[in-house]
Amino acid sequence: MPDDQLMLAYAGGDTTAFDVLYARHEGGLYRFVRRLLGVRLSAEVDEVFQETWVRIITSRTRFSPQGAAWRTWAFTIAHNLAMDRLRASGREVVVHAHDDDDGAEGDDAGQRLQRNLVGDHGQRIDPAQPAADDIAFWRSAGRRLLDCLGELPADQRAAFLLHHEDGFTVEALAAALDVGFETVRSRLRYGMKKLRVCMDRYLSAEGEGA
Repeated sequence: MPDDQLMLAYAGGDTTAFDVLYARHEGGLYRFVRRLLGVRLSAEVDEVFQETWVRIITSRTRFSPQGAAWRTWAFTIAHNLAMDRLRASGREVVVHAHDDDDGAEGDDAGQRLQRNLVGDHGQRIDPAQPAADDIAFWRSAGRRLLDCLGELPADQRAAFLLHHEDGFTVEALAAALDVGFETVRSRLRYGMKKLRVCMDRYLSAEGEGA
């Protein structure tokens, strides 16, 4: 059952429809909030995540599929709440690699890094038989990517996460962030450029060490 229909069913009193929506999007929303807030505001991730779902619940009767797809609508709520926390903190939050000990996060980010950011460096992993050195390299690279991501301005970081991790189209991003199409493209372009520069420095140093 599509998200929009589930939300309409929930608004009509079907609580099991909400359970399905929550199970379907819990992980993606939590990951987005966590990475947007960063390690320095990690203590507030659970609160923002919970507040996002409270807003979804209290706004259930106002949801309209004609306005935006449910997923875009929900991520917009999460984005706005997280950005409010970032602004209230009075500073940009920087994620440091040594602050994030989640190995699974590092591996996952490292795989995306291989596809999107380091094609020119020639490092490849055989997915069937990865060597121990390869696993260590990509785990470290994934953590470094999170570090580089944390150095982006919050608006570029949000656009990058929604587009490259959560699959939002540029059109959906413009709707979710309430900005123009060209503004979204600029944020993505400049964000990717900064990430490439940041990762190039890291990979070059790794190559020299090897």
